[in-house]
Amino acid sequence: NWLSLDRRGQWRLQGERLTHGGLINFINRQYACDESGSWFVQNGPQRVFVELAYTPWVFHFYAAELISHTGEQAGQPETCYLDEEGSVLIKTSMGIGLLDDRDLSVFFDDCRNQDNAAVDESDWGKIIAGDSTVKIAWRELPLNFIRKNEVACRFNFQTDPQG
Repeated sequence: NWLSLDRRGQWRLQGERLTHGGLINFINRQYACDESGSWFVQNGPQRVFVELAYTPWVFHFYAAELISHTGEQAGQPETCYLDEEGSVLIKTSMGIGLLDDRDLSVFFDDCRNQDNAAVDESDWGKIIAGDSTVKIAWRELPLNFIRKNEVACRFNFQTDPQG
């Protein structure tokens, strides 16, 4: 695809990471979604559809705030998920976003088990295996298990609108 968004929230043009600040800012401002869940960048009369590596948003921590890959505040976290690969997804008022893998250690350190203690490795293994008896919370939000292949359908977006 011509334009894509990788798992770290970086724009890629024909597979190459964009580094030009002006172009990145333009893409960030023009990034939108249509009624079918296809994400695109509006360039005058032309829509350039975006291939998503995972979700339409990628979130990063800036201090204690969640910030999207476009630089906007992501909004209040509503729900959070862990998939079978150990990826963290957070649903905010902005939508569903993948947490940048460079911020996973901060996220995991903030998680607590039902006894309000740090979560041990065996509990992480159980939740990734889909064990619903394990109760883990992040910022008092329950951490839910989700399968990677269910995310796009559940949150109504297309990962490859041209595909």
